[in-house]
Amino acid sequence: MKTLTTTALAAIMAAGIAGTAQAGCGIEGGSVRILANDFDALGLVIDEAASCAGDGVTVESNMTTEHKSLQVPALTVDPAQYTVAVVANNSIVPLMNNDLIRPLDDLVEKHGQTLQASQLIKIDGRTMAIAFMGNGQHLFIRGDILDEAGLEQPTTMEGILEAAQVIREKGIMEYPLAAADQAGWYLANEFVNTYLGMGGSFFEPGTAQPAISGEAGVKTLEMMKAMTEYMEPEYMTFTADEMKAMYLSGDVAIMNQWGSMVNGHIDPEGPAPEIGAATVLAPAPTVGGGSVPASALWWDGFTIAKNISDEDAEASFIAMVHGIRPEVAQENPSAATWLMKDFAAPETAMGVLGTAQAGAKPYPMSPYMGLMHTALGAELSDFMQGTESAEQALADVEAAYTTAAQEAGFLQ
Repeated sequence: MKTLTTTALAAIMAAGIAGTAQAGCGIEGGSVRILANDFDALGLVIDEAASCAGDGVTVESNMTTEHKSLQVPALTVDPAQYTVAVVANNSIVPLMNNDLIRPLDDLVEKHGQTLQASQLIKIDGRTMAIAFMGNGQHLFIRGDILDEAGLEQPTTMEGILEAAQVIREKGIMEYPLAAADQAGWYLANEFVNTYLGMGGSFFEPGTAQPAISGEAGVKTLEMMKAMTEYMEPEYMTFTADEMKAMYLSGDVAIMNQWGSMVNGHIDPEGPAPEIGAATVLAPAPTVGGGSVPASALWWDGFTIAKNISDEDAEASFIAMVHGIRPEVAQENPSAATWLMKDFAAPETAMGVLGTAQAGAKPYPMSPYMGLMHTALGAELSDFMQGTESAEQALADVEAAYTTAAQEAGFLQ
């Protein structure tokens, strides 16, 4: 399975990606049913798509953080429960593996005049998704806290640990750090980010054989654990949303947070405008003496279900293209790192763009990476809670992954 290469994705995002829909979106009829993750930037796109409703066209949506677990069963039924699945690097893979989404080239030719070639996610030569947003985790830093502590802005994970120690010793904050370490998807994602920064490989070259139990894997876990020394004791419950709440409450000074959530952190009309004004948005840190940021690059985009009528497919494509038209990015420049035409990236996008420019790697899109991610999320908790060694935790991950990969036919 192939899609945007590291160079292409980074180039699209690092460049900043600097035709209007017809009245009523030009849809003659049909049902649009959207399944998506739940965060602010996607809500903006879906609200714009929903404006196409009327005159025989219906638009419904389900925005939920459980979208990845819902999408395969929901699109497997015939007709599919949803006509649109909003996906990212990793969540498109199971839809492709199960042949649940349709090629979009005909619809692009007919209705995609506002799209850029760089937005077309091609797999085996066919356009299978339309990307509209670059994403990734990067540093959100309370500049006022650094000033109070007399610190320079950290650029490495080791530097973050040193800064956290000074902030604690000066009595400014007892727990100045936060990370999304909730067992499951989030914990696995933290490992992926740090492991990429360590230069690690998830699989033996050209195979589905796991390759995480070496020195890079051990150092990754040791760094993740070291960070928790400066986090609230309940760190194993933290998600990105809980990190946001803690940050806006004034309880966190430094964290690696999603660029797509930046507006909610710095909104001058939000719950903590003074914290937003003091926030520094910086590229993701490096780790272990490496030069690659400890953060994966992502794209978000939409796919169209296979098991639906052609009328619903066309209506859904037009509505989503309306939702991601260039004007949406131009009128909401701080909402996301948009990939649409003529988008002039504001300062709020510089954390993601800086991470891309520094050489961050895309989240792996191999067909079996999902199985690895699941194994990481399930097997690393004991180490993070101090009841298992790093070596044993990684061995458990490889064993769980191997069993799943054998059952899926990726390994003998």
